[in-house]
Formats: sequence, C-alpha cells, structure tokens
Amino acid sequence: MAIYFYGCVTMDGYLADSQHRIDWLHQVGSVEDTGYDDFYKKMNVTIMGKRTFEEIQNLPDVEKFYQATENYVFTHEKELKVKNYQAVEENVLDFISKIDKDKNVFVIGGNSLIAPLLDADLFDHLIIQIAPVILGKGIPLFTQSEFQRFYHLDQVRQFGQFAELVFSRKAPLDLPIS
Repeated sequence: MAIYFYGCVTMDGYLADSQHRIDWLHQVGSVEDTGYDDFYKKMNVTIMGKRTFEEIQNLPDVEKFYQATENYVFTHEKELKVKNYQAVEENVLDFISKIDKDKNVFVIGGNSLIAPLLDADLFDHLIIQIAPVILGKGIPLFTQSEFQRFYHLDQVRQFGQFAELVFSRKAPLDLPIS
C-alpha cells in the first residue's frame, strides 16, 4: 500500500480560507490545468474529511467524481446523501490499517486526517501544488505534532499557474547525518 496526499495550497500554505472554502482555487485554474487525471488513474481508495466532502457534495455531477475508487468520508453522520461515498466513524489510523496492502490511498483533504497520518509517518508521497494566491489566514496544510520528517524531491513541474512539487518518503538510511 502507498499513501498519497495530492492537493493544492496557497503560497502561504493554506488548503482553504478561514471559512473552509476553496473558492480561490477555482479562480486560479482548473483540474484540467494539472496532472491530476494521470495521478487519479493510479488510485484505488480515497479518504477525506467531512468539510472536504461538504465542499464537493453540492457540485454538479458529484456522483461522477471519484467513480473509479472506493470513497470514504470521515464524519459522525451515519449515511451520506451522495452515492459512491461511505461514511466512516473511526480513527483514521485504525481505518488505514485495515486497507488491503495492494491498494493506493489518496488522502484528498482535511488537515484533521493529514496530521495524524504525518504523526504516524504513513505518507509515502506528497504531491503539493502551489497556487499563486495569498490568503493571509485560513486552514493550514500542516498541523501535525512537532517532529522532523525528510522527503526526497522527485519532481518539480508547472501546470498553468500551478507549481507542483512531488515528494517521496526518504528511507531512514538516506537521512542526513548531523
């Protein structure tokens, strides 16, 4: 199993504005401007937080989103009104431990999911796009406990107005010696 984060942040590191909205993202470009489609073809499972799901659930044709994957939303709701999405009410680390080891997991969003996965050192790949926007305040991408994690920069690409940084986990023997 490989666990991926793929998402876009502002230049000052925010996933969303202080109201948990991503309207700013749609003003800069679209998914067609990125390498998202190629990335998604490699995924088997998506997980997201409730607020991320709320952001997409009212979009037109939402049931067509993530058709090729098993999709899980971490929420206290028992059922979701959108087909193809399953509500999950358990700890993300416990849930991840039950996923088939042959599957690729795409963490779509929610720093409440990202932080515990980082704390447990479970991300294999971080694909971070940076949009040319500064919000000043909002919901940061990284809110994990204080620690050091090292990743290898595999690739830097430009898609329209987006800069994309592709990182993969560094093996412990590859860490710098201090």
